[in-house]
Amino acid sequence: MFNLATRVQNAANLALSSAVVLSGIIVLITLGQLYANSVWSINTTSITNIQSLANIKHSFNYGSVNRKPKENSKIQFSLDADLSPLFNWNTKQVFVYLTAEYPGKSEGSSNRVTYWDKIITSKDNAVISLKNQRSKYSVWDVEKSFRERDAIVRLEWNIQPYIGPLLFGETGVGEFKFAPIKKKD
Repeated sequence: MFNLATRVQNAANLALSSAVVLSGIIVLITLGQLYANSVWSINTTSITNIQSLANIKHSFNYGSVNRKPKENSKIQFSLDADLSPLFNWNTKQVFVYLTAEYPGKSEGSSNRVTYWDKIITSKDNAVISLKNQRSKYSVWDVEKSFRERDAIVRLEWNIQPYIGPLLFGETGVGEFKFAPIKKKD
């Protein structure tokens, strides 16, 4: 009971228990601060001037099978967002991404694609102002065409803290219709 191994084990158990309790307190304080800043209802975001761009690509990298052409889509948009409330002393970085959600092939299904993303590492860089920005990614649908479907665009975020769980949310909504491919005569 009083040998060295028992004393080391007791000290290690105390240290581990203290670390778990301290981590739990940090997580609760962080969530309380974010809730006080109303981060799940940020309304300072506007997504405007959304224009869909469509083209046909023949590459395996863009969804085509056996080198058959596949319709791809990009968008051009303007975005103004102040995401500084997402930062506090426990925030390592915030991952921000612009997604579009549109109806799928079957009844009641929907598809979601990411057009643009950015990693924000400090509160100083948390104000985003983009004018006529082209999307970072070219996306393709599982179907042959986007068929001029309506899409809802959202700016979504993911807070990555030093200690604690990842926190997700969204702000800002916009809408657009996928552009049709103009057929050559």
